Amino acid sequence: MEFTDEAKRQFGELIMSEMERIQRMKESGTPKDFSRLDKIVVGVMPGDGIGPIIMEQALRVLETLMEQEIRQGKLEIRQIEGMTIENRAALMESLPGAVLDQVKQCDVLLKGPMVTPRAGDPWPNLISANSMLRRSLDLYAAVRPISIPEKGIDWTFFRENIEGEYIWGNKGIQINEDLAVDFKVQTRQGSERIARAAFEFARKNGKKNVTVVTKANIVKLTDGNFIKAVRKVGEEYPDIEIQERLVDAMAAKMMDPEFNKGIEVIVLPNLYGDIVTDVAAEHQGGLGTASSSNLGDQYAMFEAIHGTAPYLMSHGRGNYADPSSLIRAVGMMLGHIGYVDRKRKLEKAMDICTVKERRVVVTTMPEDASTEQFTDYVIETIKKC
Repeated sequence: MEFTDEAKRQFGELIMSEMERIQRMKESGTPKDFSRLDKIVVGVMPGDGIGPIIMEQALRVLETLMEQEIRQGKLEIRQIEGMTIENRAALMESLPGAVLDQVKQCDVLLKGPMVTPRAGDPWPNLISANSMLRRSLDLYAAVRPISIPEKGIDWTFFRENIEGEYIWGNKGIQINEDLAVDFKVQTRQGSERIARAAFEFARKNGKKNVTVVTKANIVKLTDGNFIKAVRKVGEEYPDIEIQERLVDAMAAKMMDPEFNKGIEVIVLPNLYGDIVTDVAAEHQGGLGTASSSNLGDQYAMFEAIHGTAPYLMSHGRGNYADPSSLIRAVGMMLGHIGYVDRKRKLEKAMDICTVKERRVVVTTMPEDASTEQFTDYVIETIKKC
C-alpha cells in the first residue's frame, strides 16, 4: 500500500541519520579541560516568563562569588540574544542559527526556563528549545543532585540527555488517519558514555553504588541494551556495586528506606530520567529548589529544571519567584569549570538560607520575601561564609 511505502521511506531516512550520528560519536575528540583555559566565557540566556527575573538575581550571586576573576578577565559573562519565545515564534525556529552561532562562542551556558509550546498554546507548536540546545552541543549527560538530609538522601542522577523517546520526538510517522508511530532510540555509544560519566562521578566522589533505572521487563530491547551497557562499563569499576530498579517502582517508592537502601548515583534513559528527577525534586522541596547541569565533551549548560511559571506572571507575582534553582545552577557551573571552593561556599550559604536559618523565606506570595530580597539574604550569607 502507498502509505506503508512512504512510512518505510521516512523510517529509512531516520535510520541513516542515526548511523551518521553514531559515527560522529565514534570520532569525538578529547574533552575540553576547563582548568587549562586562560579565560572562560559564560553565555547567559535568561529565557521566558520568570526566567529574566531569576536570572538577574543568579547573576548577582555569580558576580559576588567571582568578582576577582571577572575583574581580571578570567571569566566573561556574555548575554546571548534571540532565544525569547517571541523571537523563536517569529522565525519559526526553536534554535535560530544566529543564536547557535553565539552559543558556540561560549564555553558554558547559564540558562533560564524557556517556553516549550504545546497544542492549544498561543505560540506555534515548536519542538523544545532545550532539546535542540542539548543535541546541537551534544550535551549527553543531565546531572541532577537531590539532597534530603533528614531522610539520609544524597543522590546524583545521571540522565541520558540525547536519545530515548526525545531524539525523534518531532519525527514520528503518521501512517494514516488511524495509526501514528513514535520511536525510542538507544545506541551502544550513547548508553556507554552516560554510564561512564556516572561511574567516574561515583569513583571521584567516594560513592560505592550506581543504580540503573529502566522498564526492561517490558521494553526489552532498548532498555535491556541500556542495562547491558551500564554493566559492561561497570566491569571497569569493580569497587562500585550495580543495582537495578524499575522506573514505576522508583517513582512510587523512592522515599521508602527499604527500597532506596544503598542508592547513591542513579543512571537512567532520557524519558525516565526526566520524570523521576522531577519527582525527586518535589520530595526535596519542589522544582524551584532543583538545578541541572547538561554536560558534553566541549560544552556544558546549567539551568533550573522548572518551567516559566505563567501563573505567577499572569497574576503579577513574577518578582516573588524563588530563584534558588538558578542560584544552585551557578554553583554547579562553578564546580564544573574548576572553582570547587566557590561552589562549596555557595552550597553552605544556601543550606543556611533554606534549611538551617531560613530568616528570609520565598513562598511566591507578596506578604513574604521577593526574589530580590531572598537573593540579598543569600549574598549577605555568602560574604559571612
